[in-house]
Amino acid sequence: MMKNRGGNCSATAVILLVGVLLVACDNSTTTAGSRTAQMAPDTAKIETTSSDAAPEIVMYKSPSCECCTGWAEHLRRAGFNVIENKRDDMNIIKVQYGVPEKMASCHTAIVDGYIIEGHVPAEDVTRLLRERPDVAGLSAPGMPMKSPGMQPVGQKPQGYDVLAFDKDGSASVFHSY
Repeated sequence: MMKNRGGNCSATAVILLVGVLLVACDNSTTTAGSRTAQMAPDTAKIETTSSDAAPEIVMYKSPSCECCTGWAEHLRRAGFNVIENKRDDMNIIKVQYGVPEKMASCHTAIVDGYIIEGHVPAEDVTRLLRERPDVAGLSAPGMPMKSPGMQPVGQKPQGYDVLAFDKDGSASVFHSY
C-alpha cells in the first residue's frame, strides 16, 4: 500500500524540475508514427500463466508527452497492462507519491505499490516485482536518451543507471546499462 511519502524535497523545487522535464519531453523529436514503423519485439517479457492477469501499471503523464507514450507502449509489448492518466499537474502527483526530487523524471507510474519514475525498462520492472525488495520504487532520473520511449523501438538501453530508492530518497544502483 502506498503512503504519502512527503519529506525533504520542497514543493517549489519539484515544480521547477517537473516544468523543465515536461518542456524537454514536449520537445522530443521522436513521433508516435515513426516509432510504430520501427516496432520490433522486446526481449523482456513478463511470465504469466492463463490464470495470471497482466500486472497493471497506472501511469501519470503530461497530455502532450510522446516519450511517455513510447514508454507505455514498451511496457505493453512486455505484457503489462498500462493505464495512462494525462495530467497537467505532474508536480502534485510526484509530491503525493513521495518521489524524491533527485529521482524525478517526466512521468510517474505505480505498480503493485511500487513507484516507477521515468524511463525504467520493462525487464527492471519485472525483476522488481519478482524480487520484491524493500524499496519505494525505481527511477531512471531525468530523461536518459538511450532508454525505452526515448530511442527507436527495439534498441537496447545503454549509458545510464536505473536506481532503487527508499522513502527517504536514499538510492542504489538497481541495474546499469
